[in-house]
Amino acid sequence: MQMKRNNKALSCIFCMVLIVAMALCTTGCGDNNETPKESSYSVEKTESQSSELQDKIPADITTVGEGETQFWFSAYDKEGNVTKFEVCTDQTVVGEALQEVGLIDGTDETYGLYVRTVNGITLDYNEDGYYWAFYVEGEYAMTGVDQTDITPGGNYSFKAEK
Repeated sequence: MQMKRNNKALSCIFCMVLIVAMALCTTGCGDNNETPKESSYSVEKTESQSSELQDKIPADITTVGEGETQFWFSAYDKEGNVTKFEVCTDQTVVGEALQEVGLIDGTDETYGLYVRTVNGITLDYNEDGYYWAFYVEGEYAMTGVDQTDITPGGNYSFKAEK
């Protein structure tokens, strides 16, 4: 009898912990009156987020933009160094969102946007054979950045490749 009560109590506590965790995880890119954050998560904490949750978010991610939709973006340079971003936007296409916050730039070509600059680094295929390759969820993209719809919480990246 005592064991059943202990199991019920543990189950209730576990459910409450899950509910609190879900509530904390839903905070982030919502429509608030704050200015966009451009510093790392580990430095800047808001009242609506607990310090425990903040400590679990990598310190090397920078938040850019503002809007209801959030996704992750990584830029890998020639040496393999990576810069990571959380992008908040109201755009619906990855390329538009990244251009809006100044993370990519390029020229409109026959087949769409030809990305030449990512995170301030310009590559020229004709000069050294490097180009920016676009990835979605770690896989080489089947569509261009200007034709890829944003999946909330999705992972996108550009990698300098030869």
